[in-house]
Amino acid sequence: MNLLRKILFPFAVLYGLITSIRNFLFDKGILKSYAFDLPVIAVGNLSVGGTGKTPQIEYLIRLLSDKYKTATLSRGYKRQSEGFVLADASSNAQILGDEPFQYFQKFPNIKVAVDANRKNGIEQLLAQTDKPEVILLDDAFQHRKVKAGFYILLTSYGDLFCDDLMLPTGNLRESRSGAQRANIIIVTKCPFNLSQEKQNDIKNKLKLAASQELYFTFIAYDNFIYGESGKMNVNEIQSASKLLVAGIAKPEPFFAYLQDTNDACLSFPDHHNFTDKDILEIKNSAQNNIIITTEKDYVRLKGRLPSEQLFYLPIQSAFLSGSENFDKTILNYVGTSTRNR
Repeated sequence: MNLLRKILFPFAVLYGLITSIRNFLFDKGILKSYAFDLPVIAVGNLSVGGTGKTPQIEYLIRLLSDKYKTATLSRGYKRQSEGFVLADASSNAQILGDEPFQYFQKFPNIKVAVDANRKNGIEQLLAQTDKPEVILLDDAFQHRKVKAGFYILLTSYGDLFCDDLMLPTGNLRESRSGAQRANIIIVTKCPFNLSQEKQNDIKNKLKLAASQELYFTFIAYDNFIYGESGKMNVNEIQSASKLLVAGIAKPEPFFAYLQDTNDACLSFPDHHNFTDKDILEIKNSAQNNIIITTEKDYVRLKGRLPSEQLFYLPIQSAFLSGSENFDKTILNYVGTSTRNR
């Protein structure tokens, strides 16, 4: 912890008090939460950024979209639009935000919407002629005005919420006690060979309620990189000179997976809007070498860098074990909620 964060500790106490009072008012019904007559699954975290919400939302889309009319609703962080927007053929990353636009491009059989007011966003989705049967709320764990039917809380293996402190001293958006709202807690970004003993240690630290389920996931990288000019096997380009570009919260694993001795890396802030100056820097750094970026950054960089040079590496969330139980829990919730409508 750096010195500035230590100095700001009194503000962390104040921030924690404010968020605790807010949660108390929602819990007691003094501040109103709105529930909806369809399955609503909220995916989020207690800390700021970098817990792997996007691959987890995509996992749920794959699980549900063949069986139910599925929609995602996000805030659309750093988008250049306001209010409710439903993705269509004219949409881009500037209108939707990078992650929602990524969902829209990858999953044409679902509805993708953005609205900072999740209550209004859900109402607008339900007003559609072909309305969804299940809605996935992206990064909505603290959005208490909507009462989701099911909550999935993510926490990173290297930065567990139980070891963290409130902002601005730590990275927590709200008190650790907020984890009590979760139906499922997922420890993300684990080593793929994490031992059962270490999993048990983490379970004991998290102090789960009897009704809560715990799972461990890791980031599974694709075997290929993709671009407009085609795809290439990762093994084949591993030793080739290349430029790695990332504008995500924690780019180190992405760099480590691809980087070879002669490779250069450029790191930008999370959800970065690439300026003309940034594009020039990328071109100058790459020269004639291929450029590999994250899938989230690709939707912002596509069309601004030479298509024959630009590629992205997809990722997925993969369970160390228990994926069948996780799937069953989600499908049971959605199926029961749908039948009881």
